[in-house]
Amino acid sequence: MAHNDVTPRPSRARTVAAGIMASRLLGLVRSAVVTNFLGLGPHADVLQAAIRAPNFLQNLLGEGTISAAFIPVYSRMLKQGRAEDAGRFAGAIFSLLVVLVAALVILGILLARPLVGLLFFKWAGDAAAVAAGTMQVDRLALTVDAVQIVFPMAGLLVLSAWALGILNSHRKFFIPYFAPVLWNVAIIVAIMVTAAAVVGTGATVDLEGLKRILFAALTGALAGGLLQLLVQVPWVLRVMRGFRLSLSTRVEGVRTAIRAFGPAVAGRGVSQLSAYVDLLLAQALKVGALAALGPALLLYLLPVSLFGLSVAAAELPELARLGHSARQRFALRLGASLRQSMFLTIPTAVGYVAVGFFLVGAIWRRGAFGLDDNYLVWAVLAAYSLGLVATTMSRLLQNAFWALGDTRTPAWMAGLRVVLSALVALPLMLLLDPFEVGPLANLESDSSPLFLGAVGLGLGSAAAAWVEWWQLIRALRKRLAAFVLPWRPLAHMVALALLACAFSLALAYWLPAWPIMLRGGLVVGIYALVYLAAARLLGIKELGVWAGQARAW
Repeated sequence: MAHNDVTPRPSRARTVAAGIMASRLLGLVRSAVVTNFLGLGPHADVLQAAIRAPNFLQNLLGEGTISAAFIPVYSRMLKQGRAEDAGRFAGAIFSLLVVLVAALVILGILLARPLVGLLFFKWAGDAAAVAAGTMQVDRLALTVDAVQIVFPMAGLLVLSAWALGILNSHRKFFIPYFAPVLWNVAIIVAIMVTAAAVVGTGATVDLEGLKRILFAALTGALAGGLLQLLVQVPWVLRVMRGFRLSLSTRVEGVRTAIRAFGPAVAGRGVSQLSAYVDLLLAQALKVGALAALGPALLLYLLPVSLFGLSVAAAELPELARLGHSARQRFALRLGASLRQSMFLTIPTAVGYVAVGFFLVGAIWRRGAFGLDDNYLVWAVLAAYSLGLVATTMSRLLQNAFWALGDTRTPAWMAGLRVVLSALVALPLMLLLDPFEVGPLANLESDSSPLFLGAVGLGLGSAAAAWVEWWQLIRALRKRLAAFVLPWRPLAHMVALALLACAFSLALAYWLPAWPIMLRGGLVVGIYALVYLAAARLLGIKELGVWAGQARAW
């Protein structure tokens, strides 16, 4: 198959997608295992809070920042044939990251109590409620202990992102995106081993047992973070030359990376602030809202990673090599990347809204996760999915700015998104929080009632995603006049997704009352098959790209 520098290489995107797919599928298994034992109760709230609270470290210094500040400099050195200089540059960046990450991890462990108290101040009354007998679990106290375990994990994942940057620049994509599989496996194994000891077969899990399962998951996450880093080290050592540890900022490229690092960190910080805004808003809602965000966001972020990040990760080194010197080819390559990503993102977004109930049920509805949990997670997922296409396209557009050496514009746009998301979400979540899932879905539940407040968070996120996308498009056109959005191919993809959706919903209506795993799997599977079959009949070439069957464009 022939390729030129304006044509994305599908084999690379497929390699990234394969690694991400393996990781995300294990992520779904992990989530199903967690909800099987913890449901959407207080221990599930604590697990979500503990994983997300120190995430500022991973998100602030991790893959997005490495992609923006490190990969362009490293890739250009490789293109110039300066592998030794690139290795010294990578060694200096690694050394500086280790020092910075170690300091932040120690600080996070020492300040876990005030940090958790600040982020989850609404849980401060849990202790009094437990003493009064109106609650069974003090979520604040549990989260403090949990965060101290998870902070080192976040530090390890930052160093893992450095390894990912090295391997991506050398066009080695599978291992770094497959590595998170080990993180998920470690959590699953830890939970299953502990659950076997706690509950045996068929026994009811008491509060102490739930606590043991919770902390087993956290310990597994820490072990998984270490494994995720270590599995990449042999591959990094194999491709890199001239690596040398150094804390000097005089190593060539370091100061350039640091200058890009500041705006990149600011942009990631703003994005991370958005996650914390969601945390702060969610804790004002009734019990179960924060836990419902976990499964919903896991599915929501799947296509962003699988169909957006896979293309973006494969294309960033190539776009960086083109840079300012070949604007026309740069624009053509970016447009092709968008079409490739949207071919699968658009039907996923439509499917989440239309048949997401069946998908959520097939994955999670068992054990402590009941029918009302199913409805709530689907509603939250559908709300977030209204902005899924915009979010995924924005990920690719950010790539373009990074490749052009501009990390400031995406940071400003991310800031706008955070503010707008909060402004839209706050009134909507308060408006929806009094409404209980059960009566609206015509179902009765013996468990504690669940409410729709978290749906408002998803709607706020969706509205802000489209505004960010539009602002990025406007800014990019000023820098890259040759870039044109591929409107017609995208419209065709939307039409095919709606057609497939109508067919699968009609099928769902006529299906008998089979178990949800079977019924859900059939509805979702038919939806995917109809979309892909229609795309093949119409000759949409992005299908061939993903399948590896397309000729040169």
